Amino acid sequence: MADKGILDWIATILVVIGGINWGLVGLFDLDLVETILGSIPVLQKIIYILVGLSALYMIYYMAKE
Repeated sequence: MADKGILDWIATILVVIGGINWGLVGLFDLDLVETILGSIPVLQKIIYILVGLSALYMIYYMAKE
């Protein structure tokens, strides 16, 4: 496995956080991002966008190997 750079680690962590959040939504109808950042909708939206971009980056990362 190739050495991971900082961007690779950030993307991996965000994808894992996103996966855990979706698991909580599916199992318990609990959106952890909304629970933590519900009073700051702009920041909540930024987190969702970053998780989505991280997922796209992970697809690219996996395809290039």
